[in-house]
Amino acid sequence: MASLRRLAQMCRDLAKQHVDDQDVPAAPDGADGYAKWTQIALILFRVELEKSLRETEDYLNEMPGVLAVFDLDEAPHYSSFCRWEDEYRMRELRRLLRRSAEQAGWSGEAAIDASGFQRDQTSYHYRDRANYSFQSMKTTILIDVNSLAIKDVHFTTQKAWDGHIGMQVFRRNAEDLRVLSADANYSWSDLRKECRSESTRPLIKHREQTPLQKAHNARMNDDYNQRWMSETGFSQLKQDDGEKLRSRSWHGQFRELTRKCIVHNLTQAAS
Repeated sequence: MASLRRLAQMCRDLAKQHVDDQDVPAAPDGADGYAKWTQIALILFRVELEKSLRETEDYLNEMPGVLAVFDLDEAPHYSSFCRWEDEYRMRELRRLLRRSAEQAGWSGEAAIDASGFQRDQTSYHYRDRANYSFQSMKTTILIDVNSLAIKDVHFTTQKAWDGHIGMQVFRRNAEDLRVLSADANYSWSDLRKECRSESTRPLIKHREQTPLQKAHNARMNDDYNQRWMSETGFSQLKQDDGEKLRSRSWHGQFRELTRKCIVHNLTQAAS
């Protein structure tokens, strides 16, 4: 586990690598404006604090050493965090996620798996108005089985077959994959063919309906065992009551979980 100051430094460095101009002061317009890298670094660091917006402002003001990492004398107003988290869209967060996975160490041997995150924070009124009723957010991650770096994520509030989700995630990351491991929920001949066409070895369990499928599964058992590292990744994401989401809208929940994955990668890189 990295210290808060060390994690703050990694959030700052990742944010500066992401922006075009790294030399912009943290608050070029004083208290009325903050540099883009400062905004990104602070919304990532807030994930580790796991505090409300108001509490985040108070905690940062009690940590001058952390503020010094961000070149700030005092924390931004809590309303700024809310605005920044809404401004940075999934496309930009995905780029940050891929970069953080490279820092944590990406070997190309990955597993894909899914789990649910509780959406209790979402109001019943919003669920009715937005026309969805699922209590959990189905989250699929592509995780390196050696470094536990998360390279990609997929979210859905609908019923979706794992095979189709697996195909979508694989196509986004095909050039960076040497081995793809998955359980029988992802058993789909089209996905295996797609993997082989991109020179990726598919370690995808077959549904054991015939003796031949049982034999295929037996042959891959030794190499397949590392797939369970994906469950370790989910366990780390959900520790300290991290299974519940604070955001009330579905798009806010997508971004919240992506920020969790980015900070998870930074923590792995620091360990």
